[in-house]
Amino acid sequence: MEYFINCNTASLAPYTTPLDRYRVAHLYRRIGFSTSVQNIDQVVGQNAGTLVDNLMNQAINEPAIPAPAWANWNNSNYPSDEDASRQLKISQRNEFRIDYANQMLNNNLRDRMSFFWSNHFVTELDVYECNPFLYHYINCLQRNALGNFKTFVSEIGLTDAMLYYLDGVFNNGNNPNENYGRELYELFTLGEGNGYTEQDIIETARALTGYVERGEIGCEPVTFRADRHDTGTKTIFGQTGNWGYDDVIDILFAQRPNEISEFICRKLYEFFVHPDSRDDAGNAQMIISGMAATFLANDFEIAPVLSQLFKSQHFFDDEAIGVIIKSPFDVYFNLLKESSFAYDDTTILAMVNYSGLLSQELFDPIDVAGWQRNRSWINTNFMIGRWLTLEALMEDFFNADDEQFRTFALSLTGNEGLTSNNPDAIARPIIDFILPKGLLNEAEYDKAFTIFRSDVQPQYYEGGTSPTWTLATAMEAPTQVYLLLQYLARQPEFQLK
Repeated sequence: MEYFINCNTASLAPYTTPLDRYRVAHLYRRIGFSTSVQNIDQVVGQNAGTLVDNLMNQAINEPAIPAPAWANWNNSNYPSDEDASRQLKISQRNEFRIDYANQMLNNNLRDRMSFFWSNHFVTELDVYECNPFLYHYINCLQRNALGNFKTFVSEIGLTDAMLYYLDGVFNNGNNPNENYGRELYELFTLGEGNGYTEQDIIETARALTGYVERGEIGCEPVTFRADRHDTGTKTIFGQTGNWGYDDVIDILFAQRPNEISEFICRKLYEFFVHPDSRDDAGNAQMIISGMAATFLANDFEIAPVLSQLFKSQHFFDDEAIGVIIKSPFDVYFNLLKESSFAYDDTTILAMVNYSGLLSQELFDPIDVAGWQRNRSWINTNFMIGRWLTLEALMEDFFNADDEQFRTFALSLTGNEGLTSNNPDAIARPIIDFILPKGLLNEAEYDKAFTIFRSDVQPQYYEGGTSPTWTLATAMEAPTQVYLLLQYLARQPEFQLK
């Protein structure tokens, strides 16, 4: 059972009500790692269709990370000294982690999707251990993130990272290795046990043989050797012939289009809308079927499916908001984006490392099935880790420039932040922005208001004898905002998006 039962009964029909701050924030939390109050307020009142089209076009046209200097190195380019070589490789990996994390922060949908696909077409850097392979794998994810899924499947299977990770480099014609053929169907396109047999896997493995030339230097691109390919007749999904790699992809998409569409659209639904796609009412299945129909009608193009979903009444329904548990990257990156606090590469690397400590290690999903998300993120140990690391980050932000906490709060409170002596009226919009659906009830708001009031004497607030306190002028205000954020970060509602 998932954390929330899916009670969303809205349809895929377009959402036509002008967007308020609440729903714009929801959109940005789902299609990216959130955004600033200023960006949200700039588009409040827009039509969902217009905003989604703009964000989709921006994502499609976003360039991939430029190739680093070492993108096409092999082991001969590294120092012969083992320690020096290891240190250089670590430095390159950290450099690339920072580059990719910044892409995730700044590119919204494109790299929300590339990150999603890294947990679908899983590889683990710790297994193949080659930085150039990592670059080309991420490049493939970025280029195809919103493109054609058939093309994506074809390209990802021939990346060196994948060929090493799922043993394609050991798939010889005289001794086929079934690992990639199995995951191609079970995890990447059809779903476990859905529309394929063990014999299909065996025959597919034979058709995929030959990509085994690894060179002698190490970290060299894998190439095809015709003499290591099985040239015999194979039967895959009832189709018989002397099949090779491209034939496998063609046959798969020609013979199992419905299964592919259903499987991929269900994963997209669970990632972007609700983790429970098998609701008792059956409405989620209707939504997924509608998405799958769009996927098929557009010849497996990903963008039209997401456009349809993100513009829909179903996506913007109250039942879709605040029902997904934040991943570690969501926890840190959302806070960073929403607060607009100043950061540098050291901050980014700290967040990447903290996420790894909480079991979401960048470039190294836990296994071939990927991170399982949702409840797995909030066991007892991980919750304590979230609290402590968030407190450490916010303390760093505060020590670097405490006034940025006042600035953040002012961005949310408008004129009241300049004139109001009522701290509760200031705290509420901060709470309602940081928490997707606010706090559970007024008693919980009262607890948060008490934290925000801090140790400022009551006479300085509204109703007191000297009501001079305002967010804009009070010396204590940055500390009050800081304490409120620290408190909110420990609330159950903070873990949701």
